[in-house]
Amino acid sequence: MASKLLLQRRLFRFLQLSPPFFSSIHAAPTILSAKASEFMFLYNVNALLPPLSPSRNFCSRSFNLHESQGPLTIDYRYDCECSSLLQEGEFHRLADSTIHSLQEKLEDYGDSVEVDGFDIDYGNDVLTIKLGDLGTYVLNKQTPNRQLWLSSPMSGPSRFDWDRDTKAWIYRRNKANLYKILEGELEQLCGKPIVLS
Repeated sequence: MASKLLLQRRLFRFLQLSPPFFSSIHAAPTILSAKASEFMFLYNVNALLPPLSPSRNFCSRSFNLHESQGPLTIDYRYDCECSSLLQEGEFHRLADSTIHSLQEKLEDYGDSVEVDGFDIDYGNDVLTIKLGDLGTYVLNKQTPNRQLWLSSPMSGPSRFDWDRDTKAWIYRRNKANLYKILEGELEQLCGKPIVLS
């Protein structure tokens, strides 16, 4: 039903934006006139329905989330330090340095904690941190975006941009530092603090 409504709206827009000889349904060629009049009937029926809005909830249950619990909108126009795209060479240097530093520190951390299945793997620009039954972290480079992407068993996916002011990888939605997120989550999961920065 939703796709039918979408098609109807597109056809209506097409008829409105057509050259002048198509602007009136009565002046349309015979091939279009039957479909157009059917469309106009359906459009008039659907005009009685409430308009779709971005705030419409399509979920079967309601969520009473506080504003701070939902995703934040990001205004990329004014986030000048993070949004200026790094040169590709600089991005690779910073990203590789970060990933290799994390790999070394996490290998040492793995030797000091007792977690069954703890394993660190690096290949094809992807760092994988396996914590057995506790979950798996994946950190990889996204060169076209000049970002580091993290998949976390605790916080889900995050995309980090290099911030020139703080000289750190920052998640724009909540301004969190990559190292701080990993430090906090690994301590919660493994029961032992770790310092990555």
